Amino acid sequence: QEDPLLSAVEQLRKEGNELFKCGDYEGALTAYTQALGLGATPQDQAILHRNRAACHLKLEDYNKAETEASKAIEKDGGDVKALYRRSQALEKLGRLDQAVLDLQRCVSLEPKNKVFQEALRNIGGQIQEKVLVDSSGMFPLGSRSHKMILVLPRVTPSVRPTLIPLGAGPFPQMFSLLATHDPQLGNSVAALHQPEALPLSPQTVATLSVLGTRRVVSILGVESQAVSLAACHLLQVIFDALKEGVKKGFRGKEGAIIVDPARELKILISNLLELLTEVGVSGQGRDNALTLLIKAVPRKSLKDPNNSLTLWVIDQGLKKILEVGGSVQEPPGELAVTANSRMSASVLLSKLFDDLKCDAERENFHRLCENYIKSWFEGQGLAGKLRAIQTVSCLLQGPCEAGNRALELSGVMESVIALCASEQEEEQLVAVEALIHAAGKAKRASFITANGVSLLKDLYKRSEKDSIRIRALVGLCKLGSAGGTDFSMKQFAEGSTLKLAKQCRKWLCNDQMDAGTRRWAVEGLAYLTFDADVKEEFVEDEAALKALFQLSTSEERSVLFAVASALVNCTNSYDCEEPDPKMVELAKYAKQHVPEQHPKDKPAFVRARVKKLLAAGVVSAMTCMVKTESPVLTGSCRELLSRRVRAPLSGLGGWWFGPYPPGPISGTDGSSPQALLPLALEGTDVGQTKAAQALAKLTITSNPEMTFPGERIYEVVRPLVSLLHLSCSGLQNFEALMALTNLAGISERLRQKILKEKAVPMIEGYMFEEHEMIRRAATECMCNLAMSKEVQDLFEATGNDRLKLLVLYSGEDDELLRRAAAGGLAMLTSMRPSLCSRIPQVTTHWLEILQALLLSPNQELQHRGVVVALNMVEASKEIAGTLMESEVLEILSVLAKGKESPVTRAAAACLGKAVEYGLIKPHQDGE
Repeated sequence: QEDPLLSAVEQLRKEGNELFKCGDYEGALTAYTQALGLGATPQDQAILHRNRAACHLKLEDYNKAETEASKAIEKDGGDVKALYRRSQALEKLGRLDQAVLDLQRCVSLEPKNKVFQEALRNIGGQIQEKVLVDSSGMFPLGSRSHKMILVLPRVTPSVRPTLIPLGAGPFPQMFSLLATHDPQLGNSVAALHQPEALPLSPQTVATLSVLGTRRVVSILGVESQAVSLAACHLLQVIFDALKEGVKKGFRGKEGAIIVDPARELKILISNLLELLTEVGVSGQGRDNALTLLIKAVPRKSLKDPNNSLTLWVIDQGLKKILEVGGSVQEPPGELAVTANSRMSASVLLSKLFDDLKCDAERENFHRLCENYIKSWFEGQGLAGKLRAIQTVSCLLQGPCEAGNRALELSGVMESVIALCASEQEEEQLVAVEALIHAAGKAKRASFITANGVSLLKDLYKRSEKDSIRIRALVGLCKLGSAGGTDFSMKQFAEGSTLKLAKQCRKWLCNDQMDAGTRRWAVEGLAYLTFDADVKEEFVEDEAALKALFQLSTSEERSVLFAVASALVNCTNSYDCEEPDPKMVELAKYAKQHVPEQHPKDKPAFVRARVKKLLAAGVVSAMTCMVKTESPVLTGSCRELLSRRVRAPLSGLGGWWFGPYPPGPISGTDGSSPQALLPLALEGTDVGQTKAAQALAKLTITSNPEMTFPGERIYEVVRPLVSLLHLSCSGLQNFEALMALTNLAGISERLRQKILKEKAVPMIEGYMFEEHEMIRRAATECMCNLAMSKEVQDLFEATGNDRLKLLVLYSGEDDELLRRAAAGGLAMLTSMRPSLCSRIPQVTTHWLEILQALLLSPNQELQHRGVVVALNMVEASKEIAGTLMESEVLEILSVLAKGKESPVTRAAAACLGKAVEYGLIKPHQDGE
């Protein structure tokens, strides 16, 4: 039989529904309220509460509507109608961020419901308006109280920021101002870039949605470098936000504005690719677009299995990138490019190629490149051939595997050789540069040596154009250095490389020549400095070194790699293993070639060259190079700089175990540390390791607080911890441990930073290392870390042998290891008295070890032993009794009578505590 109460509830609910349909919301509300009072079921209660919410919405009582809808949701979390009504109430109350969450839940429950989708879009628009334009029509930047645009000056640091109020929203006025292309205005207007805004802030995401992707990207192409750079910064922040959204998904306000971040990301990249080939775009804007693509497209780590974005960019935009790479700066063509454009395109192509995972993907890359080159080379006349050869040069500077395959296409190499003899300077430039880049492989270098050397010599001697002569000279330099550092592999006659180097230095010092041409002189020296005779002459030429450093800090960014290469060669900073003498004899017996070292590449000569470079200001120059924000500063370039920065810190090409002699470790302005930190955090694995090693050297040989002032000292910890990994050499482990020991002794905050980087387990592992110096360094580091509560907890925890290891190490023959272990033991027993009672339990030899410390002729060891004994006596009367019954009593009595010192005072305190316990009589300390 049906429950009469439930029938009454149902009857009242139906009555309320009829009244609601007739527009009698008060009557409907009364009926629903009466039904709730009759003891309705939870399901009916949810329905009645959401119906009451609908009545309150119609009566415009939004607070009560939100309350009733919330009660319905409490009863049934999946009640989509209640969620929708609460979102309506929250929207009217102005709580848009909460309303968005309810609507997103509605859409997830009913994805095909167009009412919910439309409501989500509408509220997204309201959020955009609220984020970008407040009730006064002003633009809040950074803080909600700032109702104006912040215009950041970009000309001189002394200019104060200007605040510009905008009554009708900023963006129409902003874009109309930008459209004027006023240079002075372009230097000032940078309000698009919000450096204080977080990557996932609503402002960042809403900016893209309101302005439109195409409109934001188009700002990159303006002539004003300041405006283009500001747009580049803004787009970088948007890229970061979208990539984070793809990875984690947007929630709340951002989710309402950008529903599909993956789609928006592709639209943004597609617009950047379109910008690359648009006529009328400035060269600087094209470079900025390439820079953004370099940073945004390839995977940050090869551990990430998803390279779909790279594959999409290759399919959609590889031809556009190649078109930029094949463009020339002089004479101006259809596309405006700078001296750095082709190198930026090469870097992007290289990163895309390196991001490919399998042969099929690489084969597709090769096919697209070859088809593009063929489309220009075949049937397009001489201009097409030049464009094709220029594109091949771009590939040879980037993904050289693709460039080498393109060079092997029918007729390409023959055309390069033929055009080298052209009477037109533009044609010769393109051909000679391609020939230079083609000689990168030893196999092809030998072919060109046999077939192209005479041609390059002829161009060098007879051409009237310096631009042609210098490129021909670089070609000869490259071929002449094919033997590398092998003294026995001379490509040219004796003295020829010195003559080539002298001419390169002459052009380098000629400041009347443009920077682009002088860059080729540095390229030549980068190859010729494999020869030790050339190195010696180069470091003696102060004018050439000064010109090199000046050029490295100029706008000619493409010179950075050549400068770094030349410096690495001069300081022998490359890895070079000493061959096994037995293997050398075996190779000679088998009549195999054995590389020979030049006499002037011995350590004494290298040290002298390093000192001369330091005196010439190499550290300051390299600091400026490292701070360069350019795609040309690739991982490989950073690695070369890391090797070079490490050279003056080591004094030799190699490193050694043992004491570190003092030397010129940094510039007077701290420039060496400034250069090392970014190198240690970004670049190739080898480059980061080399830079981290140099940081370790600085931390060991100098006061870290002075070398890394302020917050910079905390940035050093992570690179140092990276040297503790098993993949690093024993020497790198040792240097990292020594450096971390110094840092751990400075402050608790630094110790916490080391703990946060999860270094303790690795340090503990090295305490068991066979190499005595690594074992000692790890123990010293742990001794300093023991001042932290977290490390003390590790020693106090049961079920481990940490305390036992310290006790046993305190009895080792290695005096330095004993000192470190006894110091840690003294500190731990002082801070954690409970450990004192555990010492007798960890080993039966504890008393013997303690006595040996007390009897040590080394006062430091003796002091540590007395402190441990004092801590144990103070911790427990039982332990004190054990000590007083042993020879320790006699030893302490003798020590207490010695000359006033920390040892005598601690020994006297031990005896005093024993007297207090009643274990000995007062007169006994005089026996």
